[in-house]
Amino acid sequence: MKYFKGSFVFTFICLGLAAVLGYNMTGTLSGTLSTVFICAILGVLEVSLSFDNAVVNATVLRDMSPLWQRRFLTWGILIAVFGMRLLFPLIIVGIAAHLNPISALKLAIEQPSQYAQILSGAHIGIMGFGGSFLGLVGLKFFFNAEKDVHWVAYIEQFLTKFSRVQSIEVVVVLLSLLGVAKFIPNEEALTFITAGIFGIIVFVLVEALGVLLEKENTTTTVAKAGLGTFIYLEILDASFSFDGVIGAFALSNNLFIIVLGLSIGAMFVRSLTIMLVQLNTLTKYRYLEHGAFWAILALSGLMFASVCKEIPEVVTGLIGAAFIILALLTSIRWNKLNPDKTK
Repeated sequence: MKYFKGSFVFTFICLGLAAVLGYNMTGTLSGTLSTVFICAILGVLEVSLSFDNAVVNATVLRDMSPLWQRRFLTWGILIAVFGMRLLFPLIIVGIAAHLNPISALKLAIEQPSQYAQILSGAHIGIMGFGGSFLGLVGLKFFFNAEKDVHWVAYIEQFLTKFSRVQSIEVVVVLLSLLGVAKFIPNEEALTFITAGIFGIIVFVLVEALGVLLEKENTTTTVAKAGLGTFIYLEILDASFSFDGVIGAFALSNNLFIIVLGLSIGAMFVRSLTIMLVQLNTLTKYRYLEHGAFWAILALSGLMFASVCKEIPEVVTGLIGAAFIILALLTSIRWNKLNPDKTK
């Protein structure tokens, strides 16, 4: 429980703020309790549907120094709360409705239904960007000649053969974008492909940044490499949360309730990530990392598919959790069959 002390404190603060917000909006006890309940439900849903996010975060965070791991909890949660849960929706609405951030914020406060409608209307572009970025993250893991541990052996061994083809993962994502675009109207297809290309560009730039920082032979190399990995981790975390930010409007159209609820979930996911790293869980369960990257590919595919047909957030979360659970069970079985090789 020591890993979650900060998360519980953060939760009580958020629920307290939700209570104040609820009372100011309704002036009644029932309205206050209802607001707190919705905030708590949003937090629980965010945690329960983000186990794959925590495992993937851990695969990146384990290679970072303890200092940057702490910054992931402190700086990272500020970025997650104010950047992804507050500013990101405002920027999306501002772009879609040609408003500045202040006007978008006023719209969220004064006309929350219209705000939610505009944000939901940006679904295609958001899914194009997030699906492309996550697709590249997942494919990079499998198109790796140095990968010698395979979970779904036949498929994963087959994929490693293509690792010698330069930028094969980019080709696969581009072909996927073009394939999905065939099934949606031309105007939406243009938005989808453009957003997807931006997702690819961001992935390549972040990868390039990491390589450049690691190659510098200076006394600040470790710090700079940590910064590059931190940026990559934050973009990865943001890509996971796209559907959650939009899906939260099914429970409430109040921006601040959504921010508080999703922030609770984000804090617990970060604490879970730290626990997985410090307990060396990924080493103890050899296929857990594989399950997480299969979950990433599944989420990427579902993001692409959702532009053609609505897919509930619960479905995407459960599919990701299923991969994690199967990988964990398979790892436990392998440990029992190979006790001499278990670390």
